[in-house]
Amino acid sequence: MGRTLILLTTVLGLSAGMGMAGSIERACMKSDRSAKSRYLCNCVQQVADITLSRQDQKLAASFFSDPHQAQVVRQSDRPRDEAFWQRYKGFAGSAQSYCRTRRR
Repeated sequence: MGRTLILLTTVLGLSAGMGMAGSIERACMKSDRSAKSRYLCNCVQQVADITLSRQDQKLAASFFSDPHQAQVVRQSDRPRDEAFWQRYKGFAGSAQSYCRTRRR
């Protein structure tokens, strides 16, 4: 009974969040990239939800509308930017691997 309740709570929690697009998914869908699709943008958002904080997601989402900002952050000597960039690279690699294998 306890395991069933935990599983049900987890499934309901995950499904409740599926109806709301995150900042990366919204930015992806607004972008002018030719490879964008609802499926791909949603997949990337799912990986972001697992690997990045909301604050990191907000910064990463800004790269869709201002790609130069990614370069600024990447080249920054600020420890906070360097730490973010390491998390972002991990996210990008994970999203590429995960979303490529789940491609429709």
